[in-house]
Amino acid sequence: MPTYTAITKLTSSEAAYALSEAMENMEPEPIGVGVFEMEDGSNLWEVGGYFTQEPNEIELLVLAQAFDAQKFIVSELPEIDWVAKVRRDLAPVEAGRFFVYGSHDAEKLPSDRVGLLIEASMAFGTGHHGTTLGCLRALDRLDLAGVRGRNVVDIGCGTAVLAMAAARIWPDPVLASDIDAVAVEVAQANIAANGLEGRVHCLEATGFDHPRLKEAAPFDLVFANILMGPLIDLAPEMGRMTVEGGHAILSGLLVEQADQVLAAYLSAGFALRHREDIGEWATLTLQR
Repeated sequence: MPTYTAITKLTSSEAAYALSEAMENMEPEPIGVGVFEMEDGSNLWEVGGYFTQEPNEIELLVLAQAFDAQKFIVSELPEIDWVAKVRRDLAPVEAGRFFVYGSHDAEKLPSDRVGLLIEASMAFGTGHHGTTLGCLRALDRLDLAGVRGRNVVDIGCGTAVLAMAAARIWPDPVLASDIDAVAVEVAQANIAANGLEGRVHCLEATGFDHPRLKEAAPFDLVFANILMGPLIDLAPEMGRMTVEGGHAILSGLLVEQADQVLAAYLSAGFALRHREDIGEWATLTLQR
């Protein structure tokens, strides 16, 4: 069965979500619609729909005009066994001592590595993305330098791979939060799959805005692998929520955005301890 995509871009998040809702009423109707914020600093939002029948291009044109969006690009996807392809493409990742793998590669886990099981269906947070890889390497460097996290939180945790990595190497429980309820469910499933129930606690929250996070503060290590804008907005509060001498590992930012994010955190009382660029992505390790 052929699958078609129809993708457009626009500059307003409100219009993007409104357009996605309007697409749900198309005929033929899509089997799924998604809204994504572009991570290239363009301030664009992408709206895409998947169809099992070729979408009505006249209807797409009307929708684009109604919501001030770019013209939809319609493509037919090749018939591929996507599960097999993802498993083939997402080989295990080594990041310092950490080994991130899917269940289909469980037999490849070396005995001298810290294993983190993340299924290949979880595209962001598998360790293949430069931001996740950079954060895992930063954690490994801190530990090798003698840092021991006793009160750790992962803000915007996604799959919870960073929180789980900290729980694997340090004895104290770790907190994790995400603004997205679905991400929290995914994180909790990963925590269970890794046998870390009771060791990693995941909450639905925006930033630090949760009673449990406020009660647990100040933290001695904060992960925040999100986007440039939220990172900058979070800087003053992170300064208050991080103990003096504590660390923050930040990513989700492009190399050209790193200096702007760093400036916000220098103003919030942090100093740069390490920076690593992996491809187009930067990871900052800071100390308050």
